Order: sequence, then structure tokens, then C-alpha cells
Amino acid sequence: MQIRLAGPPIIDSIVDGPGLRTTVFVQGCWRHCPGCHNPQTWDFDAGYLDDTENIKKIISETKMQDGVTFSGGEPFLQAAALADIGRHVKSLGLSLWSFSGFTLEELQAGTPEQQELLKLLDVLVDGPFVLSQRNLNLRFKGSSNQRTLRLKDGQLIERID
Repeated sequence: MQIRLAGPPIIDSIVDGPGLRTTVFVQGCWRHCPGCHNPQTWDFDAGYLDDTENIKKIISETKMQDGVTFSGGEPFLQAAALADIGRHVKSLGLSLWSFSGFTLEELQAGTPEQQELLKLLDVLVDGPFVLSQRNLNLRFKGSSNQRTLRLKDGQLIERID
């Protein structure tokens, strides 16, 4: 299955969730939030196409990772490909996080592919970045409207921020 990426997975990230993480940055987002940390990921035609099997191989071969994080761009606009990768991540016993400009409630009512990806996540950081609510003291997110949510089977367990 093909996926459009902004760049190769980042190994040993410490800013995209707890512990050492592999972060997969997808390409493409229509929100264009003012002050976005990754505006280079907006263009749906930029980046490059890769195969999910290649990303799964990279994740399998990366040692000492606590988990994988999906970021972007907007991960849930490539939900089917990320669900394929996510199933592999979970089979390795790693935690799975994703950032999204969508809210949990929007994703729960979203496409079947978005719901499938949501069910694989341990944590969702949801909501668009809002420049007027920017807060540099927040952990793993940029604005105070965003929520860090622990999930099980796509359902809220607890808010952890």
C-alpha cells in the first residue's frame, strides 16, 4: 500500500510522545493552521510516495523504541495506509500515538478507515493548532485547545493532559 510522506521516519524522537519514538510524518493537510509547526507538510503533491511495507521494515529494524507516533500533515487523511502500519506497530508491542487536527468526536464519526486507525491508537493528541492559544509549556502539543487522550478501541479512557 502506498503512503505519501514528508520525509523518512524520524528515529529516536523525544518530542512526539514519551520515551524514544519513531515518528512518521505524512504529507498533506488542508487546515493550514496559522503558526503551524510543519507548514512544509501541507502540499498534497510534495514529499514522496513510499510503500507501507518499507515503513514497517524500518520500524521493525529500529531498536530501543518505546513507540511510534504519526504526525504530519494530517495523518487521518491517509488513515488506511497508517492503519496498515499501525497494526504492525501493535504486533511489535509498541505504543502508538497520533496527532490530528480532527477532534476525537469527528474521527469517531469519520470514515471507516479513520475509525479503524483510531481503534489502534493508545493516545490521540486532537484538535487544530490555534495560534492565539499557543503555549510553549504544554507537553507534546502546541496550543491549549488540543487534548491528549488515552484511548482503547477508539474510545476515550481518560484525558491525560
